[in-house]
Amino acid sequence: MIRPTCEKDAAALARIYAYYVEKTAITFEYTAPDTTEMERRRQEISQRYPYLVAESDGKVVGYAYAHAFYGREAYAWSVESSIYVDVNIRKHGIGRKLYEALEKALKSMGILNINACIAVPRDNQDPYVTN
Repeated sequence: MIRPTCEKDAAALARIYAYYVEKTAITFEYTAPDTTEMERRRQEISQRYPYLVAESDGKVVGYAYAHAFYGREAYAWSVESSIYVDVNIRKHGIGRKLYEALEKALKSMGILNINACIAVPRDNQDPYVTN
């Protein structure tokens, strides 16, 4: 089930995101934010853009959101998207379902461009794990 986030999701958002901060280079952060910080971010982003979670058996297993792509007025109809899926449940189509729901919500807002900043490793190692 895909639904908008709420305050009770903050701990799950922090848990999912922590893996990517601590074990990969894709977040561009060095310290995983705690539940309070994730809730602050969720509230800030949710004021203007969709912030969605994927739920399975009552447990949050992934999330997606969009935020301003660039601060200039000409970019008002462009966003940057982020999607994170619980590391233990990857490759089950959750990310795709989140993206499709996010895209639909953004389209209804009149957003024309969805951008993603993607970090790619330099070799053939697992793209989700850093040494």
